[in-house]
Amino acid sequence: MNGILCVDKPQDMTSFSCCALLRRLTGERKAGHAGTLDPMATGVLPLMFGKATRAIPLLPTHNKRYRATLQFGKRSDTLDIWGAVSETGHAVPTLSAIEDALPAFRGEILQVPPMMSALKKDGVRLYDLARQGIEIERQARPITIHTLEVMTYDDAVGQLQIVCDCSAGTYIRTLCDDLGRVLGCGAVMTALRREAAAGYTLAACLTPDDCRRAAEDGSLAEKILPVESAFTVYPAVTVTAAQAVRFRNGGELAVDRVSGLPKDADIVCIYDPEQIFLGLGRVEEQAIRIVRIFV
Repeated sequence: MNGILCVDKPQDMTSFSCCALLRRLTGERKAGHAGTLDPMATGVLPLMFGKATRAIPLLPTHNKRYRATLQFGKRSDTLDIWGAVSETGHAVPTLSAIEDALPAFRGEILQVPPMMSALKKDGVRLYDLARQGIEIERQARPITIHTLEVMTYDDAVGQLQIVCDCSAGTYIRTLCDDLGRVLGCGAVMTALRREAAAGYTLAACLTPDDCRRAAEDGSLAEKILPVESAFTVYPAVTVTAAQAVRFRNGGELAVDRVSGLPKDADIVCIYDPEQIFLGLGRVEEQAIRIVRIFV
């Protein structure tokens, strides 16, 4: 089985266990996922099966969209409600104060990763160190916040819901904590839902229960998306039968012999005359060289 299945991961399920479940249901041993979701988070988890696992490092976008809820007036050792939470005793901010603070978090910024993360220090996961009560200095890393907007705010209790489009490597619970610090009252993340990842949205997702039912009635294979669905942002080029054979065998294609090649094209999707997706090619000078073959 070669293709992509987007799962709406439920809360309290790890990305690994979700992948393992679908590996059993599909019978495909080779599987991977694009972008780990924390166990408490829900939402879009694209799973790649068979030869589609080759697409993971080549995905044209690693941007993600999150909808998060945070609570002002609290702090946590994990920056979210699932850690050791304490009250700060400070009044919650006004909506206008929140909106005044948000512009500083938009665009290209630096963010210090949390201790409760899968990043490694000398081969050891930071969350393993954190569970031992060890905290180490972390270097701030560049991230990009494309959009950051208020969705709802209950000023009576200080509960804020935001939506955020961001680059890979962004920690939303750190964003919540940083916002609380800037406003002087503290904040912890209380819910997180990923609405888009790797170009896929919740509309393309099945729940684990949906997948189980489809596996039982034999329709799960019909739910698998073709690997080329991950590369729709790239222009498609149909080559001749002879060129298709050459490409499949690892040969480059002469640019002046490929019809329909867009000007200034960089990465292109190569299809044979039967519209079978062969792989990705990169236009370099006078040749299209293979990036990855998927047939």
